[in-house]
Amino acid sequence: MPLLIVVLGICLLLLFILVFKFDSFLSFVIVSLLVAIAEGMSVGEAVVSIEKGIGSTMGFIIMILGFGAMLGKLVSESGAAQRITIGMVKTFGKKHIQWALMLTGFVVGISLFYDVAFFVMIPLIFTVAATTRLPILYVGLPMLAALSVTHGYLPPHPAPTAITAMFNADLGKTMIYGIIVAVPAIIISGPVLSKALSKIEARPLQEFISAKPLSEDQLPGFWISFFTALLPVILISFSTVAGFMKQVLIDSGVSKYIGELLSGSTLSPLFLAWLIATVMRFCVGSATVAGLTTAGIVLPLATMPGVKPELMVLAIGSGSLMLGHVNDGGFWLFKEYFNLSIKDTLKSWTIMETSIGVAGLIGVMVLDLILK
Repeated sequence: MPLLIVVLGICLLLLFILVFKFDSFLSFVIVSLLVAIAEGMSVGEAVVSIEKGIGSTMGFIIMILGFGAMLGKLVSESGAAQRITIGMVKTFGKKHIQWALMLTGFVVGISLFYDVAFFVMIPLIFTVAATTRLPILYVGLPMLAALSVTHGYLPPHPAPTAITAMFNADLGKTMIYGIIVAVPAIIISGPVLSKALSKIEARPLQEFISAKPLSEDQLPGFWISFFTALLPVILISFSTVAGFMKQVLIDSGVSKYIGELLSGSTLSPLFLAWLIATVMRFCVGSATVAGLTTAGIVLPLATMPGVKPELMVLAIGSGSLMLGHVNDGGFWLFKEYFNLSIKDTLKSWTIMETSIGVAGLIGVMVLDLILK
């Protein structure tokens, strides 16, 4: 019965978000309240539990997200992102342009939230493609793959940061492991995959190319731009060396019940977390919502013997990027800015996101074997 209530709660959450188009946060609160009551908690207990869940999670991430947003604004409006792109292109040259843009996307993507990074980097992608006379998808996919990976895998982005807090995972280790897993995922889904997909012809509208970059004398220096964008990684790594519904599931006992149920499975907890996140991503569309919902379901697995919570965070992050399709905001950003048909967007964006998710899972499983 407890599991049935949770399943019905998830279905109701999907109904609110997908059919009724409710705000995701409001949907979480409503469903959390209903699940708590159905599990036998009083209204008062349910409200306290929800407050505790939101408070404990937000108390941990508010500083990171707040400073991350400010840093992102600085990187965006100062021209630091543009300076990094120009510097990378000059260093790598036209022959290795994909690697330059991939590295740029990774550096910028760490400090900028996905939507902001997309809008900042898209004009630069179009400019580079025009000046080098290379196919736009060939140029753009490596950078966008890097943006997706940082969004799904690494703090200070919302879902990885919140899930790290929920699992009591070490933030620095999550960042370090995440970078290790991210590098091959970006390479496979960026430079490698883009060569196969570059034949898809993108014809971006002129209105989207009209944004003019800053002039050379308006840009900050390369190294100060590079250092500023990487500041979150430096600070989080240094701290390690120096040494909402989620809470309802715990307080009502459902989390323990699900943990006991899943613990009897012969499947790896990492794979289970990835699989559930994949299903949630396919149904909900939002990687953040999919990640947070999955975290609440599989939370007990993170405390099982031999399970590294940092890798659970990355497994969920990988699954939350899988199978992005028409219910994903990123899908439509990509489609409209590159002026592609839905079919071609599915053949490019969806395949790229799925490649990231699969590569991430493989990387997590390999890393788990190495760390044992």
